[in-house]
Amino acid sequence: MNLLFVCSRNQWRSPTAEAIFKNYAGHKAKSAGTEPSARIKINEKLLLWADIIFVMEKKHCIRIQEKFPYIVHDKPMIVLDIPDEFQFMDEELVLSLKKAVLPYL
Repeated sequence: MNLLFVCSRNQWRSPTAEAIFKNYAGHKAKSAGTEPSARIKINEKLLLWADIIFVMEKKHCIRIQEKFPYIVHDKPMIVLDIPDEFQFMDEELVLSLKKAVLPYL
């Protein structure tokens, strides 16, 4: 399954999730951000690639639905409710991501 993880700037949360799940049980993972300043910006190609989209906050879901409604109307989009208060691979972030994502895999 192709897993796409989305946060705001694609600096800490979504790259951490990508690192954790990129080879987990045969799944593939990528990450992106919704902000114009994102390291990797969310785009049509990434959304089409994804089988399931995990967003860190509700605002990310709303932004994606507003910008790409024709792509995501039939894709599962899961809000993980993980705030922007962690650094890359922070131990608490890793635990929170595993707890939130694993039930869907």
